[in-house]
Amino acid sequence: MILKSLSLLNYKNFESKSFVFNNKINCIVGNNGIGKTNVLDAIYHLSFGKSYFNPIATQNIKHDEDFFVINGNYDKAEAEEKITISLKRGQKKVIKRNGKAYDKFSEHIGFLPLVIVSPADRDLIIEGSDTRRKFIDSVISQSDKTYLNQLISYNKILAQRNALLKYFALNHTFNQDTLEVYNNQLNEFGTQVFKKRDAFLQAFIPIFKSRYQAISNGNETVDLVYSSHLFNNDLDTLLKQAINKDKALQYTSVGIHKDDLQFNIETHPIKKFGSQGQQKSFLIALKLAQFDFIKAQSGVNPILLLDDIFDKLDENRVAQIIKLVDDENFGQLFISDTHANRTENAVKQVHQSYEIFNL
Repeated sequence: MILKSLSLLNYKNFESKSFVFNNKINCIVGNNGIGKTNVLDAIYHLSFGKSYFNPIATQNIKHDEDFFVINGNYDKAEAEEKITISLKRGQKKVIKRNGKAYDKFSEHIGFLPLVIVSPADRDLIIEGSDTRRKFIDSVISQSDKTYLNQLISYNKILAQRNALLKYFALNHTFNQDTLEVYNNQLNEFGTQVFKKRDAFLQAFIPIFKSRYQAISNGNETVDLVYSSHLFNNDLDTLLKQAINKDKALQYTSVGIHKDDLQFNIETHPIKKFGSQGQQKSFLIALKLAQFDFIKAQSGVNPILLLDDIFDKLDENRVAQIIKLVDDENFGQLFISDTHANRTENAVKQVHQSYEIFNL
């Protein structure tokens, strides 16, 4: 799968900009604030229907403009595919494939597999469990539509159960039968999501460890540990046991929406005990493992975006990463960097064609 060309209209800092890309390596270089990351984010947008960096859709429209449009032309399985994403203030975002709008955004997820490595990934280490759950969900969802639908259903029912708990508290009432309906549905969808998360991580963790060993030259031992209430009991039982607590809190305190993924180095939390370089290597290994997993599931080389990865990594680790992508197992690669010479010297070590775009 190859992104052949990209055009932007009123997207972030770009009034109008077009690119024709190399099939292998594309380097977006320039000073800070010039829009390098915005180009990569536009490519991410085409795959996921949203920005990686700013969840508020209208804030991706250029200042003083009323709309944005992103167009991407792809070669996929020897067919041409055109994806267009447009948003006008006060209206819903529209995603079109070859001129036809999707009824649901979720139908598009996984069609254009993509992995991004960015300094913003540090949120996976420093932020709460919600960020790490989203990572798990995004990897599984790219190759499993059923999982995505089960997760969407679970979250809808969870919101309804939480609204019911608030209603009970406000009106000083309680109805076990109504609550039971939501409990049964949460149990059904939550159990399916839990099983798929568990199976995914059992397959994913060895890939991740292997990637980290390659980046770090085997100097450190790392691990991912999945934690979930559902390891202790089935969700229906857990919901019944927690009912008094839930009534007091006015929200659902147990379930897969509380799952977490612990990041460890030498059996200790990397958040507290890992250096900046180790944390960055950890995150890059996580994303390269994501690449490997998605490729194995889909049979397609995902597009790989490397946003400003050269900072905070020593030359040895950068060299290891470049070697990893000097391989036919990788498809199209996009790199952003502030130093054109540093980037070009790095990609020259790779025996692939490349293009440098100076913004």
